Order: sequence, then C-alpha cells, then structure tokens
Amino acid sequence: MALSEVKVKSAKARDTRFQLSDYDGLYLEVMTSGKKYWRLRYVQNKKRNWTTIGEYPLIGLQEARERRDSLRKKLRDGLQLNSKGTTFREVALEWADAHDKKIANEKDRIKKRNQMNNHLLPFLGDKHIHEITATEILSILQRLAERDNFEMLSRIRSITSQIFRYGVATGRCSNDPTYALRGAIIMPNKRHYPSAKKPEDVGLLMRSIDAYPHDLVRCAMQFSALTFCRPGEIRKAEWSEISGDEWRIPEDKMKMRRPHIVPLARQTIELLQKTQQLTGHGKYVFPSNRAPKGDRPMSDATVLVALRSMGYTKDQMVPHGFRSMASTLLNENGFNFDWIERQLAHVEGNSVRAAYNYAEYLPERRKMMQWWADYLDELRGNLKG
Repeated sequence: MALSEVKVKSAKARDTRFQLSDYDGLYLEVMTSGKKYWRLRYVQNKKRNWTTIGEYPLIGLQEARERRDSLRKKLRDGLQLNSKGTTFREVALEWADAHDKKIANEKDRIKKRNQMNNHLLPFLGDKHIHEITATEILSILQRLAERDNFEMLSRIRSITSQIFRYGVATGRCSNDPTYALRGAIIMPNKRHYPSAKKPEDVGLLMRSIDAYPHDLVRCAMQFSALTFCRPGEIRKAEWSEISGDEWRIPEDKMKMRRPHIVPLARQTIELLQKTQQLTGHGKYVFPSNRAPKGDRPMSDATVLVALRSMGYTKDQMVPHGFRSMASTLLNENGFNFDWIERQLAHVEGNSVRAAYNYAEYLPERRKMMQWWADYLDELRGNLKG
C-alpha cells in the first residue's frame, strides 16, 4: 500500500528503527531519535543495494517519489548509484540524538555537540560514511596534535569511533576505521596533578581539612580523600546511587562511560551519615549552596577555593590530586597494581575485558579501601603526637 502524507507525518519513533514502504523501492526509515529518512532499494549488478534520498520533512512524499523516479531512470540508463550513500553528517547527528539521552547534564550535551560540529563535520560531514578512510580521520587528529591539543584529540577520536560503531550497528558502514589509528599518534604523558604524597604531608592535609569551617565542603574534601574518585564524579554523586557499603556510579557519569563500583569503608559510611543530615532532603550528596532543594551539584571550583583558603598553592594540591595521593601511597604500601588501577577506574588496553570489569577485584578492593581509610586516620593521629 502506498504511503500518504498523513501516515508519513504521524509516524512516531519507537524503541527500534522501522520502515514504512511506499512503492517501486521507496521507503521511509524512522529512527529511534524521531528523525525520518527517505531511502531507495534497488538492484544493480545483481546485488541488492540502497541509497538515501533525503530527510523528511525537508523532502516531502511527492518530491521523494520524483527523486526515486529520477534515480530509477539512471539505473535504466546503466548509470551507477552510490549504494548506501548516507553521509557522515546524517549518521553523526543520529548518533548525537541517541547519545544525548545518556547525558543528564545539558552543559555536557552541548559541549559534546560543539566538539563534533567544530572538529568533525566541517571535514567529514558531506562524505559518504562508508567511503571515509583512516587516513582522512588521521589528518583531523594531526591538526589537533600540531596545536598540542591532545585532550581534544583524545575526545574527537573517541567521538569519531562511536559514530562509526553506530553506523555499523545501523547498517550504514561496515567497519570503524579509527581502529587502524591506534598508535599512529604518540600521546604525551598523562597530566601531572600536584598532591600531598609524603605520609607526613598527607597527615597535615587531613588535619587541615578536618579543621575547615564549612561543614558541607569539609565533608566533600574528606569524601574525596576516602574514595579518590574524580572531582566531577564526586560533585555529581546522588543519594540514590549509594546503598549499604557501595557507591555505584552509572556509566553516563564516568569519564570512560563504564559503570564503576566504589566500596565504602566504615569511615566513609559514617561520613555519609553525617552528610545526610545536611543534604539528605535533596538529590545530590554535595549540592550547590545556591540550591536549597539540593537539585544542583556543587560548583567545580568549590573544593579548589577551599584548598587555596587553607594555604595550598596550585603547585601543592588540587582537587584531582586526591587520586594521585592515594595511588602513590597505596603502591608504596605494596597493594596490587591492578586493584589500584581498577579502583581509579583507569581503562586497560583490552577493551573487551574493560567493558565487563567494573566489578573486578571487588573483594580485594573492599579490603584495600578499608585499609586506606584506617591509614588516613593513622596519619592524622601521628600528627597529634
């Protein structure tokens, strides 16, 4: 049965993409994001193919039929059509629409979109996605490397890979060419974050934090020291994520988009019980002081300002430094490197294994996290003597 304008207009997105057929090979594909694309099925050189005609409603039903007829005339005349001619832009925008649902923070969604719009679409947008080569992607990454913008380079490579994998999953291309670029650009050493690393310096830091006058900020710094998670993960921690002796961080809040389990030591649980008296009425464990309902997370500058007011310079301690502080001392005290790296949520080279290892070494990590909390108490006590 032929389509009608009413049926095309009223077609709504579902959990999976679906097709509405017209006739002579024309059909409308409705994506999970709600986007609608006209496509044409045809046979050429005894092979079944399809090509994209355009997006609805930019192209209406009547125009889509006219373009279909024009393409079929080319086929009768022996001309070749670009099979599966979906552009990188189409797939990228579809991926972004689907990906947006996984990002709760609007600011993060806009940032990700801008990165894609500024660094990928100007160079790859109009190319058919199945024709893009690793060499073309490498040239984009090299531009960023030449400007020493390696952080953006890493993000763009990740976004590009996700777009191609989405293209593979939706049948628009057959592989992810970014896979061939591993090792093609030598990345500099990871950024060094200043922190207290000597036991006596850590003890002094903890005593200084304990004396900080603002209750909630003090709790946030103590929690940072006990869990050594990334500052953004701590700021956005929600009460609903904490149950018993575990904090389960969902993948959309993690840097590498994989869920993470943080075992909570006895001292951490006691700290959360105190904090709950301050913020338990709201969504966030550490909300902004400008959000009395607790519906906005603490500012990313709050802990930094607190450290500066305590007398720590940018060369002595930063919010991210709680991670390197814990990593250094745990390694020096003989803990298994893999346990520490897993607790830091660092991604290993084996991406298949990494996708499933968020609970790896959990019994060992529980013991390690309790030892770390006890050790911080010990360092505090050493200063008292």
